[in-house]
Amino acid sequence: MSGSWFLIVLILISSIPVVAVYIWFRIAKYQITLVQFLFALLAGAAAVFPALILRGLLTFPFLSHGRIAVFYNFFIKIAFTEELSRLIMLFIFFFIVLRFKPNTDGSQSSALNIIKQGTAIGLVAGLGFAILESATYTASDMSVTFVLLRLLTAVLHGACSSRVGSAAVMFQKNPIQALMRFFTAVAIHGVYDLMVRIPGLPSIMAILIAFSAITTTILSIRSGWESVGISVDNPDENQ
Repeated sequence: MSGSWFLIVLILISSIPVVAVYIWFRIAKYQITLVQFLFALLAGAAAVFPALILRGLLTFPFLSHGRIAVFYNFFIKIAFTEELSRLIMLFIFFFIVLRFKPNTDGSQSSALNIIKQGTAIGLVAGLGFAILESATYTASDMSVTFVLLRLLTAVLHGACSSRVGSAAVMFQKNPIQALMRFFTAVAIHGVYDLMVRIPGLPSIMAILIAFSAITTTILSIRSGWESVGISVDNPDENQ
């Protein structure tokens, strides 16, 4: 298969989670418009570029060997820079959105709804990041295994970015919990990369990490979301 056709196939496969999430949001009638959905994808894709810049700035020759180098490369150089880049882009996204649609209701249920929206937007942004990242890696590998790995990584990016999205909307009122969510995303991302890229470690562990992370994301978004026209359970449930 030629490189251009492989790239098209890879992008289409990487888009499967995006389509699935959009259908889910529409069926559940969550308060995210198509414009917001598309801009969230764009924000996530745009986060690839500051991540590459940060990764270049954090490249040090003396951290190329040993256990400390392994931790640094997976948890700081990759996981931290990617999640920080998504956090920056999501800050910009929510700043713009809230200027056009401010949250004037200060109730507990309204605040919870904002957190759910942040989680959902973060999920979409992570999938947008994964699509562009997959496209940039196409030249390095064109195997079926690589395609499946990129699909699994897209799920992981969505799960981690959902936590970053919730952190982005919480920083102003609850910075401690926001930081905890952000560093949880970094930890999950780092452990996943460690499981995938270190020879000898069981691949099934990476799969379990990715799907357990996305499962908790889905449950978090579903629980207590206030949406128009439907009734939800436990609207005042606190996280």
